[in-house]
Amino acid sequence: MIQLHYHPGNASMAPHILLEELGRPFELCLVDRANQAHKSAAYLRLNPNGLIPAMTDGELVLFETAAMLLHLADTHPGADLMPPLGSADRAHAYKWLMWLTNTLQPALIAYFYPDRWVAAGNTGGAQEVKTRAEARVGELLDILETEFVRHGAPWTLGDRYSALDPMTFMLCRWTRGFHRPARQRPALATFLSRMAERPALRRVMVTEGLADAPWY
Repeated sequence: MIQLHYHPGNASMAPHILLEELGRPFELCLVDRANQAHKSAAYLRLNPNGLIPAMTDGELVLFETAAMLLHLADTHPGADLMPPLGSADRAHAYKWLMWLTNTLQPALIAYFYPDRWVAAGNTGGAQEVKTRAEARVGELLDILETEFVRHGAPWTLGDRYSALDPMTFMLCRWTRGFHRPARQRPALATFLSRMAERPALRRVMVTEGLADAPWY
Protein backbone atom coordinates (compact mmCIF):
# COMPACT_ATOMS: atom_id res chain seq x y z
CA MET A 1 0.00 0.00 0.00
CA ILE A 2 1.17 3.52 -0.75
CA GLN A 3 2.13 5.58 2.28
CA LEU A 4 2.18 9.37 1.99
CA HIS A 5 4.15 11.18 4.68
CA TYR A 6 2.45 14.54 4.95
CA HIS A 7 1.80 17.68 6.94
CA PRO A 8 -1.41 19.71 6.46
CA GLY A 9 -1.12 22.35 3.77
CA ASN A 10 2.44 21.43 2.82
CA ALA A 11 3.79 20.20 -0.52
CA SER A 12 2.25 16.84 0.30
CA MET A 13 -1.16 18.26 -0.58
CA ALA A 14 -0.76 17.72 -4.34
CA PRO A 15 -0.07 13.97 -4.19
CA HIS A 16 -2.73 13.66 -1.48
CA ILE A 17 -5.28 15.17 -3.86
CA LEU A 18 -4.20 12.88 -6.69
CA LEU A 19 -4.41 9.80 -4.49
CA GLU A 20 -7.97 10.77 -3.57
CA GLU A 21 -8.77 11.29 -7.24
CA LEU A 22 -7.51 7.80 -8.04
CA GLY A 23 -9.67 6.25 -5.34
CA ARG A 24 -7.10 3.61 -4.43
CA PRO A 25 -6.25 2.63 -0.84
CA PHE A 26 -3.39 4.55 0.73
CA GLU A 27 -2.14 5.41 4.18
CA LEU A 28 -1.44 8.90 5.47
CA CYS A 29 1.45 9.28 7.91
CA LEU A 30 1.53 12.61 9.69
CA VAL A 31 4.96 14.24 9.95
CA ASP A 32 4.81 16.48 13.02
CA ARG A 33 6.73 19.58 11.97
CA ALA A 34 6.13 21.24 15.34
CA ASN A 35 8.32 18.57 16.90
CA GLN A 36 10.84 18.53 14.04
CA ALA A 37 9.78 15.06 12.96
CA HIS A 38 10.92 15.87 9.41
CA LYS A 39 14.48 16.11 10.77
CA SER A 40 14.36 12.82 12.68
CA ALA A 41 16.67 9.96 11.74
CA ALA A 42 13.72 7.78 10.74
CA TYR A 43 12.28 10.39 8.40
CA LEU A 44 15.65 11.32 6.92
CA ARG A 45 15.99 7.72 5.78
CA LEU A 46 12.96 8.40 3.55
CA ASN A 47 13.80 11.94 2.54
CA PRO A 48 17.41 12.93 3.27
CA ASN A 49 16.53 16.54 2.44
CA GLY A 50 14.47 16.76 5.62
CA LEU A 51 11.51 18.11 3.66
CA ILE A 52 7.88 17.06 3.29
CA PRO A 53 6.59 14.96 1.56
CA ALA A 54 7.94 11.47 1.22
CA MET A 55 6.05 8.59 -0.35
CA THR A 56 6.56 4.85 -0.33
CA ASP A 57 5.03 2.40 -2.78
CA GLY A 58 6.13 -1.04 -1.71
CA GLU A 59 9.93 -0.98 -1.78
CA LEU A 60 9.99 2.26 -3.77
CA VAL A 61 10.76 5.43 -1.80
CA LEU A 62 10.17 8.82 -3.40
CA PHE A 63 10.70 12.42 -2.47
CA GLU A 64 9.90 15.49 -4.61
CA THR A 65 6.23 16.24 -5.18
CA ALA A 66 6.46 16.34 -8.98
CA ALA A 67 8.07 12.88 -9.03
CA MET A 68 5.19 11.51 -6.96
CA LEU A 69 2.62 13.00 -9.33
CA LEU A 70 4.34 11.49 -12.36
CA HIS A 71 4.68 8.12 -10.64
CA LEU A 72 0.99 8.04 -9.80
CA ALA A 73 0.08 9.00 -13.36
CA ASP A 74 2.41 6.37 -14.84
CA THR A 75 1.18 3.57 -12.58
CA HIS A 76 -2.48 4.36 -13.26
CA PRO A 77 -2.60 4.71 -17.05
CA GLY A 78 -6.32 4.09 -17.11
CA ALA A 79 -6.89 7.33 -15.21
CA ASP A 80 -5.49 9.29 -18.19
CA LEU A 81 -3.67 11.79 -15.98
CA MET A 82 -0.92 12.58 -18.51
CA PRO A 83 -0.93 12.86 -22.32
CA PRO A 84 0.52 9.99 -24.38
CA LEU A 85 4.26 9.36 -24.16
CA GLY A 86 6.23 10.92 -26.97
CA SER A 87 3.47 13.34 -27.92
CA ALA A 88 3.78 17.10 -28.14
CA ASP A 89 1.11 17.33 -25.46
CA ARG A 90 3.25 15.19 -23.16
CA ALA A 91 6.23 17.51 -23.70
CA HIS A 92 3.96 20.47 -22.97
CA ALA A 93 2.90 18.75 -19.73
CA TYR A 94 6.53 18.22 -18.71
CA LYS A 95 7.27 21.86 -19.44
CA TRP A 96 4.52 23.15 -17.19
CA LEU A 97 5.14 20.65 -14.40
CA MET A 98 8.83 21.57 -14.34
CA TRP A 99 7.88 25.25 -14.37
CA LEU A 100 5.57 24.75 -11.41
CA THR A 101 8.15 22.87 -9.34
CA ASN A 102 11.37 24.62 -10.48
CA THR A 103 10.22 28.21 -11.04
CA LEU A 104 7.02 29.05 -9.17
CA GLN A 105 7.56 26.86 -6.10
CA PRO A 106 11.11 28.14 -5.32
CA ALA A 107 9.85 31.72 -5.46
CA LEU A 108 7.14 30.80 -2.98
CA ILE A 109 9.67 29.08 -0.73
CA ALA A 110 11.78 32.26 -0.75
CA TYR A 111 8.70 34.19 0.38
CA PHE A 112 7.86 31.84 3.25
CA TYR A 113 11.44 31.17 4.37
CA PRO A 114 13.41 34.34 3.55
CA ASP A 115 15.84 33.76 6.42
CA ARG A 116 17.36 30.88 4.43
CA TRP A 117 18.88 33.39 2.01
CA VAL A 118 20.47 35.80 4.48
CA ALA A 119 22.86 35.65 7.41
CA ALA A 120 21.40 34.77 10.80
CA GLY A 121 19.81 37.80 12.43
CA ASN A 122 19.62 39.85 9.25
CA THR A 123 15.95 40.71 9.61
CA GLY A 124 16.15 43.60 7.18
CA GLY A 125 17.66 41.38 4.52
CA ALA A 126 15.05 38.70 5.16
CA GLN A 127 12.26 41.24 4.71
CA GLU A 128 13.78 42.39 1.42
CA VAL A 129 13.93 38.78 0.19
CA LYS A 130 10.29 38.30 1.20
CA THR A 131 9.18 41.46 -0.59
CA ARG A 132 11.06 40.65 -3.77
CA ALA A 133 9.83 37.06 -3.69
CA GLU A 134 6.21 38.19 -3.49
CA ALA A 135 6.76 40.46 -6.48
CA ARG A 136 8.36 37.61 -8.43
CA VAL A 137 5.51 35.24 -7.58
CA GLY A 138 3.11 37.88 -8.88
CA GLU A 139 4.93 37.95 -12.22
CA LEU A 140 4.80 34.16 -12.42
CA LEU A 141 1.11 34.04 -11.58
CA ASP A 142 0.56 36.48 -14.45
CA ILE A 143 2.30 33.99 -16.76
CA LEU A 144 0.04 31.21 -15.49
CA GLU A 145 -3.02 33.41 -15.90
CA THR A 146 -1.96 34.15 -19.49
CA GLU A 147 -1.68 30.43 -20.21
CA PHE A 148 -5.18 29.75 -18.93
CA VAL A 149 -6.52 32.64 -21.01
CA ARG A 150 -4.61 31.38 -24.07
CA HIS A 151 -6.13 27.91 -24.09
CA GLY A 152 -9.47 29.02 -22.63
CA ALA A 153 -10.04 25.57 -21.14
CA PRO A 154 -10.88 24.38 -17.61
CA TRP A 155 -7.60 22.76 -16.57
CA THR A 156 -3.88 23.46 -16.51
CA LEU A 157 -3.23 21.50 -19.71
CA GLY A 158 -6.51 22.34 -21.38
CA ASP A 159 -9.71 20.34 -21.58
CA ARG A 160 -8.66 17.32 -19.52
CA TYR A 161 -7.95 17.14 -15.78
CA SER A 162 -4.36 15.98 -15.29
CA ALA A 163 -1.70 15.25 -12.68
CA LEU A 164 -0.69 18.92 -12.90
CA ASP A 165 -3.93 20.34 -11.56
CA PRO A 166 -3.35 19.40 -7.89
CA MET A 167 0.08 21.05 -8.12
CA THR A 168 -1.36 24.19 -9.69
CA PHE A 169 -4.06 24.38 -7.04
CA MET A 170 -1.62 23.82 -4.16
CA LEU A 171 0.83 26.51 -5.26
CA CYS A 172 -1.92 29.03 -6.01
CA ARG A 173 -3.41 28.27 -2.59
CA TRP A 174 -0.13 29.22 -0.95
CA THR A 175 -0.61 32.80 -2.20
CA ARG A 176 -3.91 33.27 -0.35
CA GLY A 177 -2.30 35.72 2.11
CA PHE A 178 -0.53 37.79 -0.56
CA HIS A 179 -1.49 41.38 -1.36
CA ARG A 180 -2.64 40.08 -4.75
CA PRO A 181 -3.27 36.34 -4.45
CA ALA A 182 -3.89 33.99 -7.35
CA ARG A 183 -7.65 34.21 -6.83
CA GLN A 184 -7.60 37.87 -7.93
CA ARG A 185 -6.75 36.82 -11.49
CA PRO A 186 -9.99 35.93 -13.30
CA ALA A 187 -8.90 32.77 -15.12
CA LEU A 188 -7.07 31.40 -12.09
CA ALA A 189 -10.03 32.24 -9.87
CA THR A 190 -12.27 30.18 -12.13
CA PHE A 191 -9.81 27.28 -12.07
CA LEU A 192 -9.50 27.39 -8.27
CA SER A 193 -13.26 27.46 -7.86
CA ARG A 194 -13.59 24.49 -10.21
CA MET A 195 -10.97 22.56 -8.25
CA ALA A 196 -12.76 23.34 -4.99
CA GLU A 197 -15.88 21.63 -6.34
CA ARG A 198 -14.13 18.29 -6.82
CA PRO A 199 -15.03 15.73 -4.14
CA ALA A 200 -11.44 14.48 -3.95
CA LEU A 201 -10.13 17.92 -3.03
CA ARG A 202 -12.90 18.41 -0.50
CA ARG A 203 -11.98 15.15 1.18
CA VAL A 204 -8.35 16.27 1.37
CA MET A 205 -9.25 19.57 3.00
CA VAL A 206 -11.34 17.78 5.63
CA THR A 207 -8.70 15.12 6.29
CA GLU A 208 -5.94 17.72 6.62
CA GLY A 209 -8.08 19.79 8.98
CA LEU A 210 -8.27 22.76 6.61
CA ALA A 211 -11.97 22.71 5.78
CA ASP A 212 -12.77 25.80 7.86
CA ALA A 213 -9.81 27.86 6.67
CA PRO A 214 -9.75 29.95 3.47
CA TRP A 215 -8.94 27.38 0.81
CA TYR A 216 -7.31 29.74 -1.67
